[in-house]
Amino acid sequence: MPATPSATSWPGTAKEIEVKNLVIIGAGMAAGRFLEHVFEDMPGAWSVTLFNAEPRGTYNRIMLSPVLSGERTYEEIVTHDDAWYAEHDVTCRFGERVVSIDRDAKVVHGENGAVAYDKLVFATGSSPFIIPLPGHDLDGVIAYRDLEDTNRMIAASGIDDGKAVVIGGGLLGLEAAAGLRLRGVEVTVIHINPWLMDRQLDEAAGYLLRKELVARGINVLVSTNSKEILGEDGKVKALKLDNGTELPCDLLVMAVGIRPATALASEAGLATGRGIHVDDAMVTSDADVLAIGECIEHNGDVFGLVAPLYDQAKVAAQTLAGEEAAFVNRETATKLKVTGCDLFSAGDFADGDDREDIVFRDPSRGVYKRLVLQDGQLIGAVMYGDTADGGWFHGLIKDKTDITEMRDTLIFGPAYQGGAALDPMAAVAALPADAEICGCNGICKGQIVEAIEDGATDLAAVQATTKASSSCGTCTGLVEQVLSFTLGDKFVVPAAKPMCGCTDLTHEDVRRLIKSKELKSQAAVWQELGWSTPNGCHVCRPAVNFYLLADWPVEYQDDPQSRFVNERKHANIQKDGTFSVVPRMWGGLTNATELRAIADAADKYNVPTVKVTGGQRIDLLGVKGEDLPSMWADLNKAGLVSGHAYAKGLRTVKTCVGSDHCRFGTQDSTGLGVKLEQALWGSWTPHKVKLAVSGCPRNCAEATCKDIGIVCVDSGYEIGVGGAAGMDLKEIEPLVKVATEAEAMEWVIAFVQLYRENAKYLDRAYKWIAKVGLDWVQETLGFAEERGRLVAAFELSQSIYQKDPWAERAGAEVAETFQPLANLTLEAAE
Repeated sequence: MPATPSATSWPGTAKEIEVKNLVIIGAGMAAGRFLEHVFEDMPGAWSVTLFNAEPRGTYNRIMLSPVLSGERTYEEIVTHDDAWYAEHDVTCRFGERVVSIDRDAKVVHGENGAVAYDKLVFATGSSPFIIPLPGHDLDGVIAYRDLEDTNRMIAASGIDDGKAVVIGGGLLGLEAAAGLRLRGVEVTVIHINPWLMDRQLDEAAGYLLRKELVARGINVLVSTNSKEILGEDGKVKALKLDNGTELPCDLLVMAVGIRPATALASEAGLATGRGIHVDDAMVTSDADVLAIGECIEHNGDVFGLVAPLYDQAKVAAQTLAGEEAAFVNRETATKLKVTGCDLFSAGDFADGDDREDIVFRDPSRGVYKRLVLQDGQLIGAVMYGDTADGGWFHGLIKDKTDITEMRDTLIFGPAYQGGAALDPMAAVAALPADAEICGCNGICKGQIVEAIEDGATDLAAVQATTKASSSCGTCTGLVEQVLSFTLGDKFVVPAAKPMCGCTDLTHEDVRRLIKSKELKSQAAVWQELGWSTPNGCHVCRPAVNFYLLADWPVEYQDDPQSRFVNERKHANIQKDGTFSVVPRMWGGLTNATELRAIADAADKYNVPTVKVTGGQRIDLLGVKGEDLPSMWADLNKAGLVSGHAYAKGLRTVKTCVGSDHCRFGTQDSTGLGVKLEQALWGSWTPHKVKLAVSGCPRNCAEATCKDIGIVCVDSGYEIGVGGAAGMDLKEIEPLVKVATEAEAMEWVIAFVQLYRENAKYLDRAYKWIAKVGLDWVQETLGFAEERGRLVAAFELSQSIYQKDPWAERAGAEVAETFQPLANLTLEAAE
């Protein structure tokens, strides 16, 4: 390795520097944080040009996984939008690659022209490693690194009976697998080592992780080696393993590691090794060139986690300002949230004769903790399922604390040192200043405390100034504890957030006042509750529309313009602007006439994809907007109505064949499912509602992870509520056991109406139950008189709103509004 470049004497402070040209290559997370520091510390000192090979600016790559799974959109993970760059006069050259750099002339040559620089910053990041297996260049073989990769995986998830193979059982590979699985793709993960995430977890934690992934429907093969990628007509069709097994796939994702992107720097004559060589000040072998992020090598180390990248960004900005600064590679803990599974590891947890282990296991909760001790010190920690004390353990490792006195209670965390439970604030107080609080943004306790002392006295202010808790949100509770610890009595317990910027009232306030003041129109709500806008906004209007509809079904008329686009169009809009149409099939039943009508519609309207959904329906994907009304009319003729796959309402009632056909069936689950769907369809609810009826405890209809699930038994029907099967995986909680089908119908309808009357808009049933308590729900529904009132109220609402929106909009006068604007303009001109 060449000699480490020496730090440069930078000219003056920010106030003394005249406006000069700063060019940055790469707009990743390190570059984004660097620019924040530059504009904060040296306003107006630099004219900035920002190159990025991607056609966009900085976004939070850590949050690509929720985008893949459908939990978030790309827009929600953007950290620096066009307005931010415009505000700071950044010349954005996005989608443009840098061709070469002339260091003698101090000019960067891009594909669309050159730009001179006084200082240049490399933030080129890293490149995914593609295993050079035979067939690695086939169409359908991709890495998982950026938004384009994510979008390709989303597109692949639309393939009928889609199959994917992910090579690599590290964080990225598992996130890719989980996201694809949530989109309905059959996924197999291949990992060459004996257990998943073997660099971060020991074998026991790896076992728990694999068990959880398999339970979520992901096939996992460990100690498995790939031999060849098989293709047909230039496209991937299977992965062949070294044991001869072939795994069919439409998509093959390689997630086996990254390498610093050094080619451009090397061609420019900068010192490189594994990465671009930098000194402690982030200066390269050229005094006018800095480098930060995954592309660098510092004292032989390269970097992949966000925390050190942000430290580098701060040091580079200080160097640019002429200040003394030095990057120190702090030992970093790994706190990860893989597919909803909490993982933490820090330090050295390898086996050794001079080491001892403290292990805690709770099989029923899926919790595993292991501490590794050596010479009276904690040197390593691995946790799965419960990672709340990870920061404290990490502090003990870094500080080389003598843990002899707390040896017997160490495994139970900071709250139990001294043999008795302490106030939770004591645990926060025990965290060192450099304990990482927010893993997504690399924010430690000391930074949050500093922000609080500078005036950030609530969660929103801390998020705005430090970005802690502003990404995935899993650290929000800990950030609030730091706030409480730092401010003491001055800390105000966070109040419920207002519904939106139009009002200071919460959802709960608005709903209560609509009932108590008998407000029966949107205009009445805006006026009587003091809205600050004339007619609300896109956030509050859908919620207020639902509250009025649910509370005053006779007096209030639904406002279609206060609904989301899918509910206005009565079809699910897709990313390419086409639509998804899902006819309703009562309880999953269909017949030859309906199937012919669906097939005819697919042919007539050139539907590119016809898919069977997880809710026992058929989905027509890729329908043009102008074809929707005529397709609805054709489907209506066969007796098919809207499946409301777009609605905040009943989606599906999934059933098994039950006692009519199955030798294990105890009751007519299909018949009950049909009756429930026919009773509940068309009802608007706070969020989507999914229901299932299983004919026996074997649970083929997967009733135990639905909003409402019924399991038939010999003695009748066991009804549960509050399940979930998305990023939050939750089993239903028992509501009641009843003996007859009529009782089951009554309890389910009453529960739905109770949910409609009391839940916050966009709260799924399980979130609402968590707020009000299952005991309250059971107690309320336990009164026969109240159940009767709820059923009657629901039936009254259904008498008004249980209409097929497709039938109402299949006429020629409505069809005209679905025509593309260009066509309407042309017709008007003619």
